[in-house]
Amino acid sequence: MSEIKTDTSIEELLKETLSNQHEIILFNDDVNTFDHVIECLIKYCEHSPLQAEQCSYIVHYNGKCSVKKGALKKLKPISQALVDQQLRAKII
Repeated sequence: MSEIKTDTSIEELLKETLSNQHEIILFNDDVNTFDHVIECLIKYCEHSPLQAEQCSYIVHYNGKCSVKKGALKKLKPISQALVDQQLRAKII
C-alpha cells in the first residue's frame, strides 16, 4: 500500500485548530440599550438580526454571552470595535 501524502501535517492542523479556540465574551451593563447592542452585534460580529437579539437577551439575563469564536488575530479588531462602541467585551 502506498502512503497518502497531504500538504498539511497533523501538527499544523492541530496548531491551526488550537489558534481558533478564542472567543469574545460580551458582558451586561446598565448603560447600553438593547437596540444599540443588537446593532453592534450585527455590524461587527456579523450576526443575523435574530442571533443578535438572542445574544442581547442572554447577556441581559445571564450577565454575559459568547458572541464570536475564532482566531485571536481575527477577534482582536472585532472586540476593539465593540469596546469603542462602549460595550464591555473581552477575548478569552
